[in-house]
Amino acid sequence: MRRVASLYLPALAIERLRRTERPYAQRLEPRAPLQLPVDDDPGACSVPRGGGWRPGARWARAGAPTREQVELEVSALPPHRQPPPRELGRRSEAADHPFKARPAADGTSTGAAGQALPAAIADKPLVLTLALGRQVVIIAASPAALALGLMPGMPATQARALVPDLDVRPADPAGDQRFLHDLALYAVRRWTPAAAVCGGDGIWLDLTGTTHLFGGERRFCKRVVRLLGRLGYTARIAIAGTPGAAYARARHGRAAIDITPPGGEVQAIAPLPLAALRLEPGALAAAARFGIDRIADLLPMPRGPLVRRLGASAVERLDQAIGRVAEPIVPLVPFAMQVAERRLMEPISTAEPIAQVMSDLVDDLIRHLQEIGHGVRTLHLVCHKVDGSDAVIALGTSSATRDGKHLLRLLSLRIDRIDPGLGIEVMRLKAVRTEPLAAAPLGGILADDAQPTDVAPLVDQLAGRIGASGLFKVGPLESDVPERALQRVGPLDAPAGWPSWARPIRMLARPELLRDVLALLPDHPPRRFSWRGEPHVVVAGDGPERIHGEWWVRSGEVWAVRDYFRVEDESGARFWIFRRGDGIDGTTGDLSWYMHGLFG
Repeated sequence: MRRVASLYLPALAIERLRRTERPYAQRLEPRAPLQLPVDDDPGACSVPRGGGWRPGARWARAGAPTREQVELEVSALPPHRQPPPRELGRRSEAADHPFKARPAADGTSTGAAGQALPAAIADKPLVLTLALGRQVVIIAASPAALALGLMPGMPATQARALVPDLDVRPADPAGDQRFLHDLALYAVRRWTPAAAVCGGDGIWLDLTGTTHLFGGERRFCKRVVRLLGRLGYTARIAIAGTPGAAYARARHGRAAIDITPPGGEVQAIAPLPLAALRLEPGALAAAARFGIDRIADLLPMPRGPLVRRLGASAVERLDQAIGRVAEPIVPLVPFAMQVAERRLMEPISTAEPIAQVMSDLVDDLIRHLQEIGHGVRTLHLVCHKVDGSDAVIALGTSSATRDGKHLLRLLSLRIDRIDPGLGIEVMRLKAVRTEPLAAAPLGGILADDAQPTDVAPLVDQLAGRIGASGLFKVGPLESDVPERALQRVGPLDAPAGWPSWARPIRMLARPELLRDVLALLPDHPPRRFSWRGEPHVVVAGDGPERIHGEWWVRSGEVWAVRDYFRVEDESGARFWIFRRGDGIDGTTGDLSWYMHGLFG
């Protein structure tokens, strides 16, 4: 069951302008401090007053009004001008948190970002104009301007004649589109995987299968409206089964949150005007001539005469709104993948033409990457065959690069993995993963200084031959158990955080059991042992280094203890061995010995 939401910002252009000028407007009209005495004497005071005055103790000054006189003056003021009790010295009243946003009954809220403008600026009529041909018309008006009869579409000269002190500003449709684009990207990251910009005043959200994550459709709508309210924008949102019905209810409904139940799209849009169907001006004018005012008038009419009078697009819009015709939403993709493509006149199946096409694709892709300032990290070469199947090869680079020769060399190493079948008719090269690639500093090269050799191309070529898993470095991992304290990292990474204590160069993947061990318990290294069928006589040893088990990883290691020793046999070989247990308490281990690593 499909569910689509239409988020409508009716005053986007005006509110976006007001939001940018709000800090400056508050500087122009600061709030005057309240010059009223404060009752700071709760009764008997422990601080001796003498002949001076405590801060705020103005009641004892000569000529100062009494408390009763101040309360009479305050009660004579209008309610909206009376100061809060806290400013009159009643310290028991709690102050509002400066960053707390209090939700209103309709789901909106006010906060630091949505503070109102000073009355002198907010009440001044404001219009935004745009040049359409040779005429400058109004495209957006503030509530004060709308109250004076200044409507969108009115010529700016006529508006100036009606209101002499009118504030006229140029509109910024590109800025509004950027805001909607950023809002849609935010929705893709936080609310739904499919969102798209809808005209110049809203966005579409495909909420199919996502609203349960936010507690239902109504709670989701309140969350969206509250968020935009904190930012200073008026928002209305409608949810329906079709994009057309959601669009109509959001712009021509009466509620800030409008939810149409599944299957109720026809009843929801029937009383709305024809403009809710996004019809062209010509179709609206033709409908007015025939006396068609509402969508309900179109529903019982036969399709043939309706197409002749209003056009095929009007009927298609009606069918899309009621769900008879599908209306897909083209989602906004946060990342635009760079793609180079070649469509061949004849299928190819040999290595030479495939290599030539790969060279052309790499050149095209490098130009695209230069335009956006990125380097490629992962490439996919897709070969579409004549029989409809695809041959795909993938490669990655150890660092971002735009070196065409290097990329072509890596692709050539995998050309034998392409099965052309009956022939390849389309080849497409995709930059699946890219990273910003800035210009490299050349100061040291010009000064003839020794520069470190870039081994990234060598790493990429070796990975192309033996596989990416064959090249790695060993890096430290936070763990007390030695076999868990190592991890594989990239061949160009710089591992950091190595422990200061000695560890063997070669660590066995799993400790190996030692046989025929002779040792004096509890703190002495063994005198002899057998490993892999060969006896070893120890001539020197150092230890023990006690390591306890990680009980938070495995419950069986609560009492586990290992005592590690570094030993050297008579041939000069040095080993890293350990004993399970502390040699005293049997619960710490069974006193068996294991080989864990080799030095040198």
